[in-house]
Amino acid sequence: MNHVVVTGSFDDLRSKDVRFLEEAGKHGRLHVALWSDEMIERLKGRRPKLVEEERQYFLEAIRYVDQVAIVDSRAGVDGLPPIDSIRPSLWVVAQQDDTPQKRAFCAVRQIDYMVIPDCELTRFPSMPPTDEGRRPAAKKVVVTGCFDWFHSGHIRFFEETSTLGDLYVILGHDENVQLLKGEGHPLFPAEERRYMVQAIRYVRQAYISSGQGWMDAEPEIAQIKPDIYAVNEDGDRPEKRNFCAEHGLEYVVLRRLPKEGLPQRTSTALRGY
Repeated sequence: MNHVVVTGSFDDLRSKDVRFLEEAGKHGRLHVALWSDEMIERLKGRRPKLVEEERQYFLEAIRYVDQVAIVDSRAGVDGLPPIDSIRPSLWVVAQQDDTPQKRAFCAVRQIDYMVIPDCELTRFPSMPPTDEGRRPAAKKVVVTGCFDWFHSGHIRFFEETSTLGDLYVILGHDENVQLLKGEGHPLFPAEERRYMVQAIRYVRQAYISSGQGWMDAEPEIAQIKPDIYAVNEDGDRPEKRNFCAEHGLEYVVLRRLPKEGLPQRTSTALRGY
């Protein structure tokens, strides 16, 4: 099996970073050599925006990633640090990170080297609906939301709700998000937001809503036919409770708690972070 390695800080992942991981993961088992907080500070002269534990948690939740190892390589950015005794078959880098030194490092050690151009990272393919991996006895769980500035709190919410059954996420379409949240929302268009949500391994399928108001997901809920509608405390609304009562859905409200050891995150606080 090919062992593919990517390296970097992955500090506050956005869609371009996830697209890069998806493309790299197509070539084998994907290992991420994640720079430690100390390494980032040494190389860039500043602390990272997000601590290494939070960056690792985010990366490990991405379905294209097989392993994440925090590294503190004194060799800097142009060499590969040891990663749990694997022998890398391929080092994949983004176009802006390509250097002659990296190419030379790989040539000497007989490691294949690949550069992914920026033009490959601007589209957001959707995963077609499939029954592959569906747990036959599992309930269907639906959650709804904007999921605009995607962060570790969203991942924790998906992780928790996925324990209730197969998780389906319905994102608000752009016009409805603006209607509910006001001008300047959303920061990212619906297709890009769906791509980020769909990349999380706890999510079975992601949809974009087609309705209006607080129950804009009603047409998609009718299509999915879930057993459970789950929300966090911020998303608990009478409209959702009434809808579940009228349609015989179990309504579950979860406390908004971060992953143990990680800070509390909100999209509002992180906008433009």
